[in-house]
Amino acid sequence: MRLIPRQVDRMIGARVLLTLCAVWAVLIGFDAITALADELGDVGTGDYGFSQALIYIVLTLPRRAYTLFPTAAVIGALLGMGALATTSELTALRALGLSRARICAATAAVVAGLTLSMVLIAETLAPTSEQFAQSYALRAKSSAVGTTQRAGLWAREGRTFLNARTGRSTGRGADTSIELNDVTLYEFDTQGRLASMAWARRASHRDGSWTLHDIHRSRFGRNSVKSEDVAEEHWDSDLSPDVLKLGVAKPRYLRLSELDEGLDYMERNQLDSSEFSTAFWSRIFYPFSSIALCLAALPFAFGSLRSGGFGKRLFIGVVFGVGMFTVQTLAVNLAQVYHLPLPLAYGLPPLLVALASWWHFRRAF
Repeated sequence: MRLIPRQVDRMIGARVLLTLCAVWAVLIGFDAITALADELGDVGTGDYGFSQALIYIVLTLPRRAYTLFPTAAVIGALLGMGALATTSELTALRALGLSRARICAATAAVVAGLTLSMVLIAETLAPTSEQFAQSYALRAKSSAVGTTQRAGLWAREGRTFLNARTGRSTGRGADTSIELNDVTLYEFDTQGRLASMAWARRASHRDGSWTLHDIHRSRFGRNSVKSEDVAEEHWDSDLSPDVLKLGVAKPRYLRLSELDEGLDYMERNQLDSSEFSTAFWSRIFYPFSSIALCLAALPFAFGSLRSGGFGKRLFIGVVFGVGMFTVQTLAVNLAQVYHLPLPLAYGLPPLLVALASWWHFRRAF
């Protein structure tokens, strides 16, 4: 009898792994197709064609896999356990004396293993492939803009070169707004000599025009340097924010060490760090949320098949699991609005739902 639990673990693990991966593949496929359809609007910009758009989407698949895994884990685990229930295999396992908690432990092991692999991918493959994807698309769409891992965004307009350490963008097309932080502008004369250098704490593009904020500018003469400080001024530039935003690294796609570094930089320079803070704590609580919400939904897979309603229980379980991700997102948004601790917003919802699920199903276990 000592071999039975191990055999059960392998059987349950294989079934859950199969269904989870199938659901995962479907979700990634739908997300990739939607993203590709969205990219078709940029086809024809520069050298960016359909093949370039397809390569770009393929390069972003590791990031999409990481993002969609928690949802796939909840749905896939429920479907896997449901498949065992419909064939009466769960009933047979219960007849062998295995508790429901013991059966769920095999599912938890599969989910935990995949979660660990996603954490590793988020720190290795996903950021690298995402950066390469953004650089690849950026080079195809415009030869005047480029990115480097350490120096941030670089752009050129005529004899003026721009370098921005970080930035963020919202909207699309004519409605695109972009904000760059820690901006340095290098302007050269017709002889190729540096004529002026300006540092701005922030550069924003809204309503079709650029504005520089908190500027320190130095103008270089043949034998002199003149410096001035300006609080705000209009910047006459035709740089397209729709192209520049491709070179802006989104915080949620960075490594944890890069998020920590960026968060420290934003706070030291009194810049808006909400996006970095949200991405940082989301990465920290990712394993806990994925495993806790998956386990909280598993009890819905159990029940008497004679009473009917397995499909109903399965549907409720899926809605329960997916709905909790929505609740967590809402909690994070409320925490940002009311300046509440983000660790509380990320950790409390999955903790509460896990406790509520344990309390509700404790007799069955």
